[in-house]
Amino acid sequence: MLYFSRYHGPLGTYILASSKKGLVCVKTEKQAQVYFARWEKEQIELRRDDSRHLRAIEQLDAYFAGKRRRFTLPLDLRGTLFQRQVWGQIKQIPWGKTRSYLQIAKRLGRPASSRAVGGATGSNPVAIVVPCHRVIGSSGRLTGYGGGLKRKAGEEA
Repeated sequence: MLYFSRYHGPLGTYILASSKKGLVCVKTEKQAQVYFARWEKEQIELRRDDSRHLRAIEQLDAYFAGKRRRFTLPLDLRGTLFQRQVWGQIKQIPWGKTRSYLQIAKRLGRPASSRAVGGATGSNPVAIVVPCHRVIGSSGRLTGYGGGLKRKAGEEA
């Protein structure tokens, strides 16, 4: 069973989904369609429950208002061991800072795996909360972002 609700923020509408353990998904409505299709195929029951996401919505609102720099939400991150390691590194990037895919690969002790880090970053199911928008190319430029580069730059989509 997963519970979902909609979050209307300054960058558009997001779908929040959670299990009893924690937040599973924060994705744009368009991106969330892929997750919903997969969950339905896996016969995971989906139930709308806005009350389960009040804390997440409060923290997202505070983040976008510039009053919060770090999230303190329980997460239920679902991915491979490598993906979860990458997401763990991404969660450690401080507000206002960036890291390159190569820097993350090096921190994982796998300096030749920056492309794999990029793939894991791109499959981050909990956008914003696991701040994959803080991961940039080695040149210092914004590169790929599932929500679009305008969102990554903090512009309204």
